[in-house]
Amino acid sequence: MTDARRTSPAAEIARQPTVLVVDDEEDLRTLLEITLGRMGLAVESASCLADARRLLTEQPFELCLTDMRLPDGRGMELVEEISQTFTGLPVAVITAYGNMELAVEAMKAGAFDCVSKPVDLEQLRVLVKHAIRRSSDFADEISDDGLVGESPAMQRVKARISKLAMTQAPVCISGESGTGKEVIARTIHSRSNRRDRPFIAVNCGAIPAELMESEFFGHLKGSFTGAHANRNGFFQAAEGGTLFLDEVADMPLAMQVKLLRAIQERRVRPVGAEDEQAVDVRILSASHKRLHEEVQAGRFREDLYYRINVIELKVPPLRERRQDISLLSRALLQRIAMRNGDSGVGLHIDDDAQSALMAYGFPGNVRELENILERAAALCEQGRITCEDLALDERPQTRMQMEMRMEPIGDDERDQLVAVLEMHHWNRTAAARELGLTLRQLRYRIKKYELE
Repeated sequence: MTDARRTSPAAEIARQPTVLVVDDEEDLRTLLEITLGRMGLAVESASCLADARRLLTEQPFELCLTDMRLPDGRGMELVEEISQTFTGLPVAVITAYGNMELAVEAMKAGAFDCVSKPVDLEQLRVLVKHAIRRSSDFADEISDDGLVGESPAMQRVKARISKLAMTQAPVCISGESGTGKEVIARTIHSRSNRRDRPFIAVNCGAIPAELMESEFFGHLKGSFTGAHANRNGFFQAAEGGTLFLDEVADMPLAMQVKLLRAIQERRVRPVGAEDEQAVDVRILSASHKRLHEEVQAGRFREDLYYRINVIELKVPPLRERRQDISLLSRALLQRIAMRNGDSGVGLHIDDDAQSALMAYGFPGNVRELENILERAAALCEQGRITCEDLALDERPQTRMQMEMRMEPIGDDERDQLVAVLEMHHWNRTAAARELGLTLRQLRYRIKKYELE
């Protein structure tokens, strides 16, 4: 299975979001089909792993809901396969009530979230809403090639991408948070001769230091407490394809040494193994930090810097490509409307509001533009978005929070987390969006600072 079965983002604008439900209980499948259908979603059902795998290769999905016990295997197998092969597709698991150990295992394997039997329909609706939003995350900007924009700055980026796709050289993508660094990495991969092999995206700041070696290189059964079976790491999952290291500057120094060796030798040794494995992986990386400054400060190895930064690609912030704001806004509104079960034809921004957007600084870049428009679309009257709906004059505090870099700075970081969580009444999804983090990253930090 490969990502080749995914349609282009532009084509997905016109199609109804679809959920794959995998469960051998007919009654539960029917309940889920009815519930999801009332949310404006299309549903495809499978009663076993084999049918689920077939459907995944035949059409794109925005979410997969799978039971953990299936007639021909475990739902965990599907979680791992989707996590490694169908990158960007959220998969949520249905577990027996109170089986927290299995839920944790699923999350570690890449599951987006878990829901217990008997299924709480309100909890399910919330889960599905957030999963669909993640699936169509507009930090990834949408168009025929995944990049929206006709400004000179974006034209230069697109031209450079075309050249980089033809090489095997490591590329380091730099730019502010929310500029779309991952979508650029995906575009490089999709235009390269590795396009039919996996694209594996890893956020280096979201993995606990003690698990990094196992996550990257895999492990053997019994190699440490909790290693119940052999498991491949990110390098093995990306075999023949591309491994994208997002926020690479957040990687601990001890792991940087091991990563450098893996890149140089093109071989990895799973935890607990005596022999190394050859790997064929192209490395792309990204960071919102200035890596050369991290090197000077002693937080990033100089030898690794030169190994991954063979070619640098700088992504312009939205304020340097203002003429793209109108085009981006139209595309974003279409996707927002689609998520809400509407065609989006009636949504439009009036002239004054458009002028206000053009004059705004966008410290949060495309991610912030999406946030503004989603709020405005919910508040506007008769599909007409005004300056009042945009509420740009109410965003100074939000901008400050969106510029937080969430670096490991002890009590300061803890205080920032508490402040933003309290502002959103401890709604983790809203707080994660505000801070520019994934839900998994936020959960890790909440656990790290014992805020649960």
